[in-house]
Amino acid sequence: MSKRKAPQESLNQGITDFLMELANYERNVNRAIHKYNAYRKAASVISRYPSRIRNGAEAKKLDGVGAKIAEKIDEFLSTGKLRKLEKIRQDDTSASINFLTRVTGIGPAAARKFVEEGIKTLEDLRKNEHKLTHHQRIGLKYFEDFEKRIPREEMLQMQEIVLKEVKNVDPNYIATVCGSFRRGAESSGDMDVLLTHPTFTSESSKQSKLLHQVIEQLEKVHFVTDVLSKGDTKFMGVCQLPNKDDGTSYPHRRIDIRLIPKDQYYCGVLYFTGSDIFNKNMRAHALEMGFTINEYTIRPLGVTGVAGEALPVECEKDIFDYIQWKYREPKDRSE
Repeated sequence: MSKRKAPQESLNQGITDFLMELANYERNVNRAIHKYNAYRKAASVISRYPSRIRNGAEAKKLDGVGAKIAEKIDEFLSTGKLRKLEKIRQDDTSASINFLTRVTGIGPAAARKFVEEGIKTLEDLRKNEHKLTHHQRIGLKYFEDFEKRIPREEMLQMQEIVLKEVKNVDPNYIATVCGSFRRGAESSGDMDVLLTHPTFTSESSKQSKLLHQVIEQLEKVHFVTDVLSKGDTKFMGVCQLPNKDDGTSYPHRRIDIRLIPKDQYYCGVLYFTGSDIFNKNMRAHALEMGFTINEYTIRPLGVTGVAGEALPVECEKDIFDYIQWKYREPKDRSE
């Protein structure tokens, strides 16, 4: 079972790969989210380290790398492998659960249930399609495509189509492609779009047509090919660029589009741009300064610690200004 490629090649790719494999094992098999987060944070920090790590002691100087992870790095650098990982890979149940969660729509609980029923491979899933949800069937259908990273050049073409078609529906829409793409990543796992309209605020009643008419337009131009789920404010689906000049097809890609009230839009853009570690650090700083931030609002905290009314936000910089934190461009938020 091949591992999913890391987003970007780095000087310490081998280390970041084994840390992410351990992270996924802890989340999918052990359900140990704290360990998952610890391995992920260490992988993120090491992937951006500007020189090749020579030993665990050097890695341990980095924020997020503790003694146990440093020991694993020493073992990996001296032997080229990790006993813990070798053991996990040889455990058929763990390996199968880990593998099945790579099919979109199959979470750890569903994967565990499938494995208990003897369903462990893509072939097993295909033989038992009647047991799959609509979402899982689409995930299985496009499994090989979804496993491929989306090169930045392709993401730029996808962004151009989405922004153009959104404006074709109504020029007053505002749309932003978020995630690692907005932070300047060379490749992405999927496309995450935030959408808003001046007529839609947190005080408005449901306005599902604002999202639905954008989806219909994207289907009309054959960019959106499949629907995984469609609600009033969130769409999950599949998209594909038009054929290349030589007639060959682009892979199918995952796309999520969220409709967010205009007054909450820039808190959403900040949150969904990430990284998750950057968001966590920013929230911690906000609390020190007497504010609470989430994906919807920024609110001042009273002396009793109760959050007050949401503050007006017209752009991301407003949020930084409220908490007296120097503004950071999206490309500087991958920590």
